[in-house]
Amino acid sequence: MKKLIRVSMSYMIIGLFFGIYYRELTKWYDFTGKTQLSTLHTHTLVLGMFFFLIVLLLENNFQIMQHKWYKRFYITYNIGLGITLLLMLIHGTMTVMGMDSSAAISGIAGLGHIIMTIGLGFFFAVLFGSIKEEQHAS
Repeated sequence: MKKLIRVSMSYMIIGLFFGIYYRELTKWYDFTGKTQLSTLHTHTLVLGMFFFLIVLLLENNFQIMQHKWYKRFYITYNIGLGITLLLMLIHGTMTVMGMDSSAAISGIAGLGHIIMTIGLGFFFAVLFGSIKEEQHAS
């Protein structure tokens, strides 16, 4: 369970850093338009920190880490989220700096979303399996 607390705290620190980065970069470039950096902070806190706090509660109640697909969920979801957040950072920074982004950036961001969705599929398989095991034990 400490691993879940650490990953949640890591996403909190990264999310807060992204908020500061957004504020300072847009001030530096006197940027007032729309950029993906404006939602990066929130995405990191919700999909990272809060999500893993919820996983922690589910682990405490249903021991989901015991499920055979838990590791697949954990690795796949974190890779997908990491790619997604990194590409949001790159795309948003390029927007603030006035650079054109390429289709490759959007494509890789899409892959990050797909990988994260696969991770969420594993998560729900773990959740359903763990609840089923809990009901059989009762």
